[in-house]
Amino acid sequence: MAVIYLIGSLRNPIIPEIANKIEKATGHEVFDDWFAAGPIADDSWQAYETHRGTSYDKALQGYAAQHVYKFDLHHLHRADIGLLVLPAGKSGHLEFGWMIGKGKPGYILFDKEPERWDVMNNFATKVFFSLDDLIKELKNEIS
Repeated sequence: MAVIYLIGSLRNPIIPEIANKIEKATGHEVFDDWFAAGPIADDSWQAYETHRGTSYDKALQGYAAQHVYKFDLHHLHRADIGLLVLPAGKSGHLEFGWMIGKGKPGYILFDKEPERWDVMNNFATKVFFSLDDLIKELKNEIS
């Protein structure tokens, strides 16, 4: 069984739906447990650390940030495939780049045709605009 790390935004409510559809269609694990933190997790962490008077660089070294980082990194390591679901923020793009840099296949699922094209999406194994087409590709990739 392959592990697909679904990368996306905490503010994208369709992340669990996409994970469920891919798992059901492929029979493989789709890791999206990071989504359980909720849509304001990063904002809450920032507000907490700011209230304490902690600078950003210090907060990154704090227990809360390191705990989340190591949790995500553990699952990035064990994943066989990365899937970046757009729109996503800086963290998602960093995670996707890390996976590609490790030589793992990485796919991008766009939510719409981008207004501004970016040639660096060539780092992806392939880009998709349809979840059904992506699922077909994953079935071929994993089989």
